[in-house]
Parts: sequence; structure tokens; C-alpha cells
Amino acid sequence: MPLRVVVVVEGHGEVKAICLLLERIWYELLGGDYIEVVPWRGKQGQLRKLDGLRPVVEAAAIKLHGTARPDLRRLLLLMIDTEGQECPKTTAPERLAWVRQVRSDPATEVACVFPNPMFETWFAASATALRGKNDLPIDLPKPADPEQERLGKGWIRRHLPRKYKETVDQPRFVAQIDLAECQLSSRSFRKLVKELAERLPGSEKHDASGDTSA
Repeated sequence: MPLRVVVVVEGHGEVKAICLLLERIWYELLGGDYIEVVPWRGKQGQLRKLDGLRPVVEAAAIKLHGTARPDLRRLLLLMIDTEGQECPKTTAPERLAWVRQVRSDPATEVACVFPNPMFETWFAASATALRGKNDLPIDLPKPADPEQERLGKGWIRRHLPRKYKETVDQPRFVAQIDLAECQLSSRSFRKLVKELAERLPGSEKHDASGDTSA
């Protein structure tokens, strides 16, 4: 069944980059046949409070179902950086419970993925593929465990010999990362892949309450 995803993010750069990332995972890594990705941005910090999350989820759910196509499976994906201050394994269930307070209809599947500690950590997880790309050095070091080392924007800024511009650089890096390398090196990225894989045609029906396991 074709998949429509409305993905809620915080950063301006992620609005464009997340569309490309989910499409690449779906087509290149999972071999899916059709996906629609619609980004929906919440303000910084808004998604970390129930009162702030409520209007964002309501608007994103309306967007999710704002198509007449009856053949689409629909997923509301909440994606928030942990910023090194939250544990995905404990925070994700809480956020999903909040979302379900706002949107409890069974037609709306929900998932929550926390890049740990942030979206740029996935670039560090694919450092080998990014060597010499988009002004990064050809000898870019490959971190052993980018999540444990809490690598993110700071890692990019240390190795990029110019100002890091999220709205420009995030889509460029997403286009160049090695998805398999990133999957091997990042648990939170594996969680994202898992959530999409469970929506592939023929996969076991996913519980609409959301899966929070990493």
C-alpha cells in the first residue's frame, strides 16, 4: 500500500532535508514503491510541552488526511532532536501518549523518532561517505560511536571550513550519506528505518498506538 507521511520537525533545514531522507530510505534502502512526504514544522521547544504539541498535532493530522486517495496508508511521524538532554527510550512513549490525547482515531498511525542527540548526528554516522563532499575534508575522521560521543552540529562545524547553513547543507548532506553506513552506526537512525519498514506492503499491521522500541 502506498504511504503518506506527515513528519513534524523543529528545524528550518530539516523541512527540506527530511523529505529527501525519507524518500531515500523508502526507495533505496527498503525498495518501497510509493511514498508521499509532507513536512510540518513546530517552533523550537513547542513540541516538548503538551500544550504546545497539541495544535501542531491537530494541524498535521488534518494535513495527513487532506487527500481524497483511499489507497494511502497514513503515518504521523514526530521527529525531535534529543539535544543530549532526553533519552529516546523513555521520552518517546511520553510523546506518543501526548499525541494520542490529541489524536486517538485508529486511522492515524503514529510514530516517534528522536535523532540522538540531533539530526546532524546521522551525518557523523555516515562520515566515510561524506569525505570530500560538500566542502568536508577528504580525511574526515569516522567516529566510533557518534551517538555515545554526542556528535552533532559541533562536529559538522569543526570539520567544515566555512559557515554551516542548515537550510542549504542539510539537504546536501542527506543526498550524499550512505544509508547503510548510517544504519550501522546510529541506533536512532535504525529506529527511523524500522518505522518505515513496518509500513511496507505485506509487513505486519502496525499498532496505531505507536512503537517506541529502539
